[in-house]
Amino acid sequence: MRSALRRMGNSTGMIVPTAILREAGLASGAQLDVSVDAGRIVATPVVLPLRAGWSDDAMALALVTAEEAEWLGVSNAGDADLTW
Repeated sequence: MRSALRRMGNSTGMIVPTAILREAGLASGAQLDVSVDAGRIVATPVVLPLRAGWSDDAMALALVTAEEAEWLGVSNAGDADLTW
């Protein structure tokens, strides 16, 4: 199967047919490492750990700023009598 290189803004790109993407197990938006080996352009899928960075992100979400901490103790008169 052939595909031509095409001008895309200040770069050049190649349209990859769906059949080729499917055979490689890729989809539009996949990240690739691109290199040159013996005059050939080699594109290798980037495989990221499934949950990379989740732990750090969860810890950052759990941090409470000083301003937020002040609001944690605020209540209205009669809150204890409310039924939710």
